Amino acid sequence: MSFSVKPVLTGERTVLRPFTEADADTMWEIVGDPEVVRFTFEPDTDLTPERLRSWYATRADRADRLDLAVTDRATGELVGEVVLHEFDPRSRGCSFRTLIGPRGRGRGLGTEATRLIVAHGFEQLGLHRIQLEAYSDNHRALRVYEKVGFVVEGVRRQARQQDGEWVDEVLMAILDREWAALAAA
Repeated sequence: MSFSVKPVLTGERTVLRPFTEADADTMWEIVGDPEVVRFTFEPDTDLTPERLRSWYATRADRADRLDLAVTDRATGELVGEVVLHEFDPRSRGCSFRTLIGPRGRGRGLGTEATRLIVAHGFEQLGLHRIQLEAYSDNHRALRVYEKVGFVVEGVRRQARQQDGEWVDEVLMAILDREWAALAAA
């Protein structure tokens, strides 16, 4: 199995498509959004628009991961990304991450994008397990993951300090048989 094929996945509200270099300017705005920074990472000083442009220009060439742009189907606007990465061939598992910028929030786009990429992982790529990590104070993301079918497997207590407070990291996963049961319902 490889992530070398970069599909276009279409839902009612979103279209997931391969990234292009032209997406870098919008992604620069999205990764700088305060909520994205709070729940994903603090951009390091080495992150520049040029480096981001180079990053997104090469996503289609990577067979070891699947990075797809999340776009609003009605407008074509880029609102975020979904990523399957860290594939382990022995367990047929990988990690999942997503980020949705401010213009994509609160409209079900993140939920649908997550469902689309998870369905692709299980139904087209033959994955057995998809896992993720999310901070316990990222209530919006945790709700999305639970709606899609991810199950809490554990908590890394006080894994990160944010604004002087310790925050737990929640570990979640979904298995192929769990996805199949949800998809059949």
